Parts: sequence; C-alpha cells; structure tokens
Amino acid sequence: YETIDELLKPYKTQHSKLFLNVESLSIMGKAGILEGGKGDIMIPNAHINEGTADNYPFENELTKELFEGNGIPVFEGSMITVLGTSLQNKDLLNFFHESTWQAIGLEMEGAHYQKAIQSASKIRKSINPNVKVRYAYYASDNPLKTGSTLASGGLGTTGVKPTYLITLKILEQLFNI
Repeated sequence: YETIDELLKPYKTQHSKLFLNVESLSIMGKAGILEGGKGDIMIPNAHINEGTADNYPFENELTKELFEGNGIPVFEGSMITVLGTSLQNKDLLNFFHESTWQAIGLEMEGAHYQKAIQSASKIRKSINPNVKVRYAYYASDNPLKTGSTLASGGLGTTGVKPTYLITLKILEQLFNI
C-alpha cells in the first residue's frame, strides 16, 4: 500500500502542490489460480483482502474477451489478497472459489494497490477520479491441485506466452491500437 500511495501523492514544493496527471494504472503479476492451471490468465473485477472487511470492486479495462482466441485459458472474477501463499489451506481456498465470492485466484498485493488507487482518486483527489485500471495475472500454480503447487517446481517457460500477451494487450490500450 505505502509504495503506491507514495507514488500517487502530489509533488510538493515550498510554495505549491503539483497534482499528477495519472490517467491509468496497469498492473501485471503472477498469482495462484483456483480454477485452471499454470500459464492461464486471470482478469480480476475485485480484490478481496482476506481476513478483513476490505473489498475493492473495480472496473477493469482488461476483459476476458480481449484475451480469448489466443490459445490460453482466461478466467474472470474476484481475486483474494492473502498474507502469504504458504499460509493457505485447501478448505479456505475452496470456500472462496465455490461460494458466492467466486474467486478465481489468490495473490499478495492487489487489494493494497487498489486501496491506494481508490484513496488517491476518490478520497484525496490527487489523481483523476476516473482513473482507468488494468489488472491481469498469469497463473504460477494451482494450490488446489496436487502436483501443481509452488512447491512442486518452477514455472519454467510456461509463463512466457501469457506475460507477452498481457503486455501486448496493455500496450494496445495505452497506445489506442
């Protein structure tokens, strides 16, 4: 939270404040998937901060439809922000996936990023209140599948294609291609 929060604060000089002209923020990461497998893509529409009442729904400029037809399975839904991937158990992850939360994955930063973005845009008004956000993750593991956890080995080259595809889609939107 603190890193993004600091980056979005206005620049202060001795005599004035300079507000940043932030029109959009694009965030790509790797995360555990709860449906699918390594190398799949996840497009969140909310970040749920596990263990708190902090939930951050948002409109993601990236959509499932943008990624379809490229040979990589794509999932859309809420992401659970966790304290640590090794602290999770299958029962809790199944609950988040199969209940009305309909979580597609778990990661460790999303809710904190979105909290800082919403604070800067909606409360402090230090950036555009209609700032566009883009989030996409590629799956590094599936903690619900035996043999597909982080402990079962590295991702290898499986993450290359989704990383390039996510990068391409972000750049296409940034440059209006």
